[in-house]
Amino acid sequence: MDIFTLLANGTPELLNGLRVTVLVTVGGCVLTLLISFLLGLAAGAHNLAIRGVARVVIEFFRGTSLVVQLFWFVYAMPLIFQVKFDSKIAIGILVLGLNYGAYGSEIVRGAIAAVPKAQWEACVALNFTTWQKLRLVVIPQAWVEMIPPFGNLGIQVLKGSALVSLIGLVDLTAAAQRLRSHASAADAVIIFAVLLVVYFVMSYLLASGMRWLERRGKAGLGQGPPDKPTFTQGGLKASEVAG
Repeated sequence: MDIFTLLANGTPELLNGLRVTVLVTVGGCVLTLLISFLLGLAAGAHNLAIRGVARVVIEFFRGTSLVVQLFWFVYAMPLIFQVKFDSKIAIGILVLGLNYGAYGSEIVRGAIAAVPKAQWEACVALNFTTWQKLRLVVIPQAWVEMIPPFGNLGIQVLKGSALVSLIGLVDLTAAAQRLRSHASAADAVIIFAVLLVVYFVMSYLLASGMRWLERRGKAGLGQGPPDKPTFTQGGLKASEVAG
């Protein structure tokens, strides 16, 4: 069987694997963002108990293997705690969110801590509540600084999604591996080259989306790129003519 026939016959399985990969990646990214803010805000809290619990959770999920966490949720928790998940996709999303959310919490904590002290003092002068400080002043400024590292983290979630094949999910990587088992060594190179291209395209789209968000965020804070100079017939900028 030639490689083109093999790819044509395997297209439905590859598309289904792509669907699983996209679903796990999008769900993992959303959960990563939520957990990053939850743990990041808790890690910077004034209350010692809240801060301590957050640090323990962060270090636990950062310090243990993603593969071990996947196996723990699939095999260990049903035996020890009688907790069983009906969907392995849900397990994949949950573990990716917890693992990468622990890394993302440091992004949130660092960006919030980088907001100038004068901004916090202004909030106190205006008698803002803690929620008002975060929603109206702190997070809008800190969010712009979070976007680039969150873009990198999103790509890590995409690449980490390939590990869900270890718990029985047929994602894009697992589908390609199944297809490779029916191919020759030379055809396997083509199959995995296609796989590389697909992952690259998804990563590029994710990175482009985050760059767009960054531009929008900076524009909202008045930090957008300078306007292109406009010249009149005499060679002066429009702003100079207006002046």
